[in-house]
Amino acid sequence: MVWTHGATEGLNLVAYAIGNATAGRGLPESARFALQPGDELVVTEAEHHANIVPWQELAARTGAVLRVIRIRDDGSLDLDHAAEVIGSRTRVVAFTHVSNVLGIVNPVAELVALAQSVGALTVLDACQSAPHLPLDLPGLGADLAVFSGHKMQGPYGIGGLYGRREVLQALPPFLTGGSMITRVTFERTEFLPPPQRFEAGTQPVSQAIALAAAVRYLDGLGMQAVHAHEKELEQRLRAGLGAIDGVRLLGAADGAERVALQSFVVDGVHAHDVGQFLDSRGVAVRVGHHCAAPVHARLGVTASVRASAALYNTADEVDRMLEAVSGVRAFFGVSGSAEEQEVHHACDALSDRRESK
Repeated sequence: MVWTHGATEGLNLVAYAIGNATAGRGLPESARFALQPGDELVVTEAEHHANIVPWQELAARTGAVLRVIRIRDDGSLDLDHAAEVIGSRTRVVAFTHVSNVLGIVNPVAELVALAQSVGALTVLDACQSAPHLPLDLPGLGADLAVFSGHKMQGPYGIGGLYGRREVLQALPPFLTGGSMITRVTFERTEFLPPPQRFEAGTQPVSQAIALAAAVRYLDGLGMQAVHAHEKELEQRLRAGLGAIDGVRLLGAADGAERVALQSFVVDGVHAHDVGQFLDSRGVAVRVGHHCAAPVHARLGVTASVRASAALYNTADEVDRMLEAVSGVRAFFGVSGSAEEQEVHHACDALSDRRESK
């Protein structure tokens, strides 16, 4: 386990380490990660920007190609397309365990198997699964995985990079300097083995102590119990939102395994306005593209409202949130379906043109 300043740093660590291997840096075994022009880096449409941009940048620096696995209209991952995309030139498959927009748990075993069949490195974004699901990283089979501390009831400014020992042993360092070396001369430097090789400089000691306390707290509750509690909230949340006129759920795949997170849009009302209205009713939600613009574009929206429940939330709080959402359209004077609103807007525009004549 390598300590980082967050999941974003962890993903960049891996991408830059591969870039350094491509430049001929590191140990002799680092050459296994070197990229050639035309090699492929694979992500999915459901990724957070932190699991897109580092790979885009790595592709730009090395001549590799970024390829994207599609999601279906219901938000589920298209495994048939994944099998088409992952091929002989695939070197890295980086994907989220749980989408931070859709809340759907992706089929890790199937993606890992596809990647392993062509010898590709697998990188798992476990930010949304680590706080909400019983997580067996060795059992999932991914080569590397990242998580962030603040999503696990811990502090900001710390995260982790889990990796199989033989993978971390072969990767060259990302950041260099003090605390990660065995010997430095003006001619050459020798690096410590993992995890210290990837922990240059002063580490976030206080954050690590606080995160340890948060992990002990979660462990004491039991992640099975946390998941069971949040599952009840998730079902209540989805059913309630789905019953409100004018609310469209994003990632509405029937039967999909998911966490207690649901993004939605309200017909005729921008997500930011919905958020302000809910805030005035004492309900906290996230609005915007949630650092995941491509998945919003795929689903035909620019922004959404995201409601997330956690271990400390209650059924009564979910009901209060649903009651508030049910009053959004009336507050903004919106009625009818999105299609009806488009017709009304068109008629209004036509009337304006006639009056101008």
